[in-house]
Amino acid sequence: MSGYTTYEVWFLTGSQSLYGDETLSQVAEQSRRIAETLQASSDVPLRLVWKPVLTTAESIRRVCLEASSDDACVGVVAWMHTFSPAKMWIGGLSALRKPLLHLHTQANVALPWAEIDMDFMNLNQAAHGDREFGYLESRMGVARKTVAGHASDPEVGRRVGVWMRAAAALTEANHLKVARFGDNMRDVAVTEGDKVETQIVFGVSINTYGVNELVAAVDAAADADVDALADEYEERYKVAAELRRGAERHDSLRYSARIELGLRYLLDDIGAKAFTTNFEDLGGLRQLPGLAVQRLMADGYGFGGEGDWKTAMLGRIVKTAGLGLPGGTSFMEDYTYHLGPGEPKILGAHMLEVCPSIAADVPSCEIHPLGIGNREDPVRLVFDAAPGPAVVLGMVDVGERLRLVANEIDVVPPDEPLPNLPVARAVWKPRPNFRLSSECWLTAGGPHHTVLSTAVGTETLDDFAIMSGTELLVIDGETTARQFRHEVRCNQVYYRLARGL
Repeated sequence: MSGYTTYEVWFLTGSQSLYGDETLSQVAEQSRRIAETLQASSDVPLRLVWKPVLTTAESIRRVCLEASSDDACVGVVAWMHTFSPAKMWIGGLSALRKPLLHLHTQANVALPWAEIDMDFMNLNQAAHGDREFGYLESRMGVARKTVAGHASDPEVGRRVGVWMRAAAALTEANHLKVARFGDNMRDVAVTEGDKVETQIVFGVSINTYGVNELVAAVDAAADADVDALADEYEERYKVAAELRRGAERHDSLRYSARIELGLRYLLDDIGAKAFTTNFEDLGGLRQLPGLAVQRLMADGYGFGGEGDWKTAMLGRIVKTAGLGLPGGTSFMEDYTYHLGPGEPKILGAHMLEVCPSIAADVPSCEIHPLGIGNREDPVRLVFDAAPGPAVVLGMVDVGERLRLVANEIDVVPPDEPLPNLPVARAVWKPRPNFRLSSECWLTAGGPHHTVLSTAVGTETLDDFAIMSGTELLVIDGETTARQFRHEVRCNQVYYRLARGL
């Protein structure tokens, strides 16, 4: 998956002309140092572009218009170094169409108590300059993240970096294409949704392509390329003996390679970074795509089974937010429960399509029958997910809007080996516990298809929800049933009123 090399965030500093050239020169110098300090944080993944100090309403409006129209700019950090009368910012904030982070900081860490004079006080006025700016943001209803603390504080750098990742993910959504190969599974409710509303909110384009277009691309894959990819499988994974070159089922491995080559070619031709398949609509495919889907997810593509385009787009969005971080992100499904003895757990899996980016070890490449889809036995990667903290995220269409539901979890090893379950899987303990998490998830109408991420946490998801104006319900270690029900009811009122008539 490509990096953030084309993305940047603009650093804007507010002041006013009455301070005079000498003071404004000091403001500019200190503002540059703050931006450089933030950029030096290992948690800040994007280039931070410092802009000249803003002292007039027109210069503010102009830079906000430029940020909104610049494809490389994914967001704006604003800091009021001195007192910047906020009415100057009305035109700019009205024009800004990029995510906003309000940084509440100051040039110095410690006060030089014995040296403070009125010149110092005149220069260092962020304490009330940012309050003026915060008032206007609230008065205008501007969605933003507020981060307080000195730029050298590692926690400030971390939180700014988290916000940047969410901004990059939103930018990815704004340009994302989802290719649906076939429709969603017949008679299923939760995978339905308003694709027009989704494009209005997130910018994601979702379109259907005939399965036989995929079949044609699969059949057109060159034999030499198929052989080379099958050899790569043997080098990279623990390939079952029956699938290796010269063995009786090697042709099935070659056909999986052919599916991968066809999928990659067609997705590249469409320009899609997320896609769906449906076992009810396979056309001329000999296998349900398994290994191919897993490898495409490992390369950053989003995926949804049974035509679930909402989960496919979420997968790509979360993978973008987690780029370069330890851990991984995968399509997932709550499948079955362990309710005792011991602490209850959830066993998540799918028919085939779980991303190896979350694997605890090198996956094994195996072939087994699949009692669904009415096709040849499919090839797949089999593994257990690596233990550690994670989050599962789902999206549902609740009628007049879209809702995100997240549950913080802890992935754990299976209690015992699973020798008769030949699929990739994850076992986890949901927070705060099984009973509360399940009841709250059902109260929220959360889906059975989710995105599981050990790379991205709830703060990033919360930032993304604020930027996109989307409801996010979080189930974590502090959740109570009463509080959660109250939040759901309040949100129903708030989001309906916020949309207007």
